[in-house]
Amino acid sequence: PAFRRFQREFLLGYLPALAADWLQGPLLFRLLQSRGFLRSQIAALYSCGFAANVAFGLISGVFVDRLGRKKSCVLSSGLCSVSCLLQLSRDFLALAAGRVLAGLGTSLLFSAFESWYIHEHLERHDFPAEWIPDTFSRVALWNSGLAVAAGLVAELVAEGLALGPVAPFLVAVPFLALSGIFAGKNWDENYRKNRLCGKACGESLRGLVSDPRALLLGLVQALVESILLIFAFLWTPVLELHGIPLGLAFSGFTAASAAGSALFRRGVTGRLRLQPL
Repeated sequence: PAFRRFQREFLLGYLPALAADWLQGPLLFRLLQSRGFLRSQIAALYSCGFAANVAFGLISGVFVDRLGRKKSCVLSSGLCSVSCLLQLSRDFLALAAGRVLAGLGTSLLFSAFESWYIHEHLERHDFPAEWIPDTFSRVALWNSGLAVAAGLVAELVAEGLALGPVAPFLVAVPFLALSGIFAGKNWDENYRKNRLCGKACGESLRGLVSDPRALLLGLVQALVESILLIFAFLWTPVLELHGIPLGLAFSGFTAASAAGSALFRRGVTGRLRLQPL
């Protein structure tokens, strides 16, 4: 019972932030296009967010450890909220700043929350490490459902409200506020201050060089992510030509992704016992 309460407390803080992140995906290209920007300018705005995510990702682990995991979770919600509000602007620099903040907030979203949970699970509550996958499997299940729902909600609010494609970004703000307020009020803080940035980066590089499989895995993952980011930029203008509702298409993509993940787990753990190469 104590573990389930702790798990529920984590999910109540984390899932709203994930929902807000998904809401910002379906109509971003259409929003920037509606501001009158050329496709090359939209590509530059996308690149601002990706570059900020990559650059900050190099030091995000050390940053989160120093600032505090709970504070980093609250900061993630704040940065993403400001980014969403900046989408109301028609100024290129303001929108570029919004994409940079979104990149920083997303980097924290996918590092601070999990770091906070693992520390609390093992150090403060002393629950068995074998129970951690149960929590993250629940996160994955909920995340898939939230992704599918986000596409539908984005389409509904964009069509139903006079604000158009900026509406999903405004709907995301209350979810981010809920996540930040809940984490700030209900979670305990934890730190790890014994790592220097240079030392941590050096350890990571030595780990990559000493294990060719880790380096190969990283390269393959980088290539796959590159393909996905290119796809994220190109799918909207292609489907808009055919009049396909973008929110419904986004829900279809995420539902297919969830189905693929389920098939993989079934293949690996089921009677087929497939093994990843």
